[in-house]
Amino acid sequence: WSQVVSEAEKIVGYPTSFMSLRCLLSDELSNIAMQVRKLVGTKHPLLDTARGFVYDSRNNLQMRGLVVLLISKAAGPSTAELSFQHNMVSGIYSSQRSLAEITELIHTAFLVHRGIVNIGELKSCDGPLKDMQFGNKMAVLSGDFLLANACTSLAQLQNTKVVELISSAIGDLVQGIYYENSKSSEENCVTDDIGISHWKEQVFLSHSALLAKSCQAAMELAKHSTEIQDMAFRYGKHMSMSHKLHSDLQPFVKESSSDTMAFSLNSAPVILHQEFLGREAWIKQIRELQEAIKAGKGVTSAIDLCRCHGNRALAALEHFPRSEARDALANIVCAVTRFP
Repeated sequence: WSQVVSEAEKIVGYPTSFMSLRCLLSDELSNIAMQVRKLVGTKHPLLDTARGFVYDSRNNLQMRGLVVLLISKAAGPSTAELSFQHNMVSGIYSSQRSLAEITELIHTAFLVHRGIVNIGELKSCDGPLKDMQFGNKMAVLSGDFLLANACTSLAQLQNTKVVELISSAIGDLVQGIYYENSKSSEENCVTDDIGISHWKEQVFLSHSALLAKSCQAAMELAKHSTEIQDMAFRYGKHMSMSHKLHSDLQPFVKESSSDTMAFSLNSAPVILHQEFLGREAWIKQIRELQEAIKAGKGVTSAIDLCRCHGNRALAALEHFPRSEARDALANIVCAVTRFP
């Protein structure tokens, strides 16, 4: 995955890990960062989020902006925009680069907001209440600051359809995260009796909508046809669905038998395992859950589903001309659909 991302960054012209640097180094956020330092020594999750900006072991933080730049370069200029090719750098319009940065700012803002602690669930081992309350204030403030910057930059693109697309993606994110939080209000709670189709709907809202609509918006900025916009949307949707499935599957496909990675009861392998097993038998299996899922059909079905979404993303790419950027987009799909 690291090699795929590194090669893709060379194609778009610069490391996308620096994409949000302008905003992150602004005076306003520097002041917030000074306040966040007061959280050192506490257990507030905002610290882990902040560390992730400096070192992200999964290389996921800047993935969305990178894909927007790659799909922009893969599509190239449209016939309607030939007179504006002087605005292109490395085959990408400046407005598309701004859009990639906006996408990353929105994603980062929601990452920060996800780190807000539910004060009502705190235990004595979590540390002083005032530390957690202060951390929550910083998470709200810094997340709102990033989101406000994204919205300001979005307005500066002066494209009504793009503003509508990205605004609806923000709405999807809020709806998806609200659903996630409502389901995880009780630690280690048993999942509701939901099917994989319902799981897909919720994952689209919280994980896929932003990338899918950003890819579509990038095509709109270059005045590409409705068909190309639709294919860009499909690539973003199915690639990010594969990405989420790949993440869900990690606790069940690791080669080490001693691996005890935590996993969500709302993850795809668990939902599929529950469908195959039946609700009553599923509840009886809770104590031996991870080994039972490894031995059942849920994992193999989730891998198949991951590869299915990957194939759909690759099929959408066939509508773009052959290029290094298209190959890089295909490599990203292959990276998230490969299992040991």
